[in-house]
Amino acid sequence: MKKFLPGLLALLVAAATYTFLAPAASTDNPSDPVAAVQPDPDARPKIQVALLLDTSGSMDGLIDQARSQLWRIINRLGEARHNGQAPIIEVALYEYGNAGLSPASGYVRQVSPMTTDLDGLSEKLFSLTTNGGDEYCGQVISQALREIDWSRNQNDLRMIFIAGNEPFDQGPTNFQEVCSLARQSNIRVNTIYCGADNSPESGLWRQGAEIGNGEFAWIDHNAVVAQIAAPQDERIVELGNKLNDTYIPYGDQGVVSYKRQAAQDASSVKVNSSVSRSLTKASGYYQNEKWDLVDAYDKDKGVLEEVDAGDLPAPMQSMNSKERREYVKKNKELRNQYQAEITSLKTEREAYLRDHQSQEQKTLDAAMVKSVSDQAKTQGYTFGK
Repeated sequence: MKKFLPGLLALLVAAATYTFLAPAASTDNPSDPVAAVQPDPDARPKIQVALLLDTSGSMDGLIDQARSQLWRIINRLGEARHNGQAPIIEVALYEYGNAGLSPASGYVRQVSPMTTDLDGLSEKLFSLTTNGGDEYCGQVISQALREIDWSRNQNDLRMIFIAGNEPFDQGPTNFQEVCSLARQSNIRVNTIYCGADNSPESGLWRQGAEIGNGEFAWIDHNAVVAQIAAPQDERIVELGNKLNDTYIPYGDQGVVSYKRQAAQDASSVKVNSSVSRSLTKASGYYQNEKWDLVDAYDKDKGVLEEVDAGDLPAPMQSMNSKERREYVKKNKELRNQYQAEITSLKTEREAYLRDHQSQEQKTLDAAMVKSVSDQAKTQGYTFGK
């Protein structure tokens, strides 16, 4: 019997390795790669981005760049079209390398699952703090692959962006294996090294992107992102603030979400991103049907009959059905008016910036916008400009 043990052990090791790396036959097992299936021709295209940020002690500049440029990145995603259709935009957020996180988790935390709630995402991004720790790139990529609800549609664009500055091979998880696993799952791993391109650590970051079918970039994470003021900016921000008055909060989360919207407006002022945020709010991918009656009514005309009067804002509670419909429609018309003017000003603003834009900086947003644009085009997405 003993003479068969070495062969048996070899077979078991091979089987275990195959189970980890082979494409999945079922999506029910969380240890399997995400399987791409034939697309539903009626389904809207989807772009999913998982942003993995190093929140160790030296990464304050990186977090500041993420906060100040979130809306610019979102806006670039929203400009994509697939067969003429605008995509659904979903973003997930992870932090890693923070000493305040549990060692048992590999110093990794899912801050936000894949979501379309952009205000909630912004709120969580602004809540991040830095604290020195151990940065395990392979570990955070592995958890993002397995914990996130990735789309199964083969036409959807699925991307991981990991940013940091420590050696890419730190920690117990083999980054080569998890990047290969991502590639098998049609999830691109893009690596953003916070440091000089010729530093000793950058080579493994580049290798991670190559294995993961993504792009490598190096950035100056301590650079302050240059802001060019355009003549249209003041009016765009003014209209962006007016948009808030057209929202009608309802349900358990209505008031909380309405206040969150205003809070994220205030946060954007602090990091000089009010214009980009206002452009997002004027777009079709800024949707809040879970708490706003205008967006909800757009999706389902029967929602007004389904919502209890007590879940409506005070002015609507005493209205009859017809009055409620007219109230929602009036706010929708006003919102359309503000959004149309912002869209027109956006076109003028882009023309102005093209004439006055300086050389692109080596910053987080520049790296992400380039990778998104390049990779979306390889999957049949187009951009207006």
